[in-house]
Amino acid sequence: MIAFQNVSFEYENQSGTIHDISFHIKKGEFVAIIGSNGAGKSTVSKLTMGLLKPLSGRVRVAGLDTKKTKVSQIAAHVGFLFQNPDRQICQNTVREEIGFGLKMVSGKSEEEIAEQVEQILAEYGFCGEDAPFSLSRGERQRVALASLIALSPELLILDEPTTGLDYRECMQMMHAIKKLNAEGVTVLMVCHDMEVVLDFADRVLIMTEGRILADGATAEVFRNEEAMKAASVMPPQMIQLGARLGGKFAGVNHIPEMVALLKEN
Repeated sequence: MIAFQNVSFEYENQSGTIHDISFHIKKGEFVAIIGSNGAGKSTVSKLTMGLLKPLSGRVRVAGLDTKKTKVSQIAAHVGFLFQNPDRQICQNTVREEIGFGLKMVSGKSEEEIAEQVEQILAEYGFCGEDAPFSLSRGERQRVALASLIALSPELLILDEPTTGLDYRECMQMMHAIKKLNAEGVTVLMVCHDMEVVLDFADRVLIMTEGRILADGATAEVFRNEEAMKAASVMPPQMIQLGARLGGKFAGVNHIPEMVALLKEN
């Protein structure tokens, strides 16, 4: 689904620059990119969408070379959820916002679009007549996500999707994303919340100074103390507890056992 081959990119101010990185993401994976500010995480997501073009190397998404392909063509396969939903909401009602992309690119009839929009409104519990900017930050983020889901993307790119959300809003957002992933949508998520990454991502890339330090199964990467320290990232509490208990437990699937052992000690 995604292939980075010796990709480099530079900004004038150097922050977010990446250097000769390579990785592959298969269809249906849920991958998180973590690292400190300026590590290059958002640069990778924008290169994947084609919003930035590599200075060297090649990025391929859904079989398309992003350097040779218009963003509009890539968008037929990819949904990009910005960190700030206000950057992508542009309609007066929730119903119009969810239907907007369908009218632009789907080729469906008005009746088909209306039916699909109503299904999404019911699934997400939205009132179609609400003005998006009258909603909370979390609800606006869910509206932006729903408008992408309406387009049935093969790949969903998320740039800090839980920023500014309370716990309830965060869980609503992430469970909706995980449901899409379970249905076969590939997910690439830039995220600063390590607890969210542990709970939802299957694979993690650690970045620092534009390079990939580690790439593997989520719990294994979080236990890579050298890479985590180099990237200035604290592992989730569950991983830290596991380390205190001698590395016996992998993480969230072993909470009862971990609690019992902590009580014994």
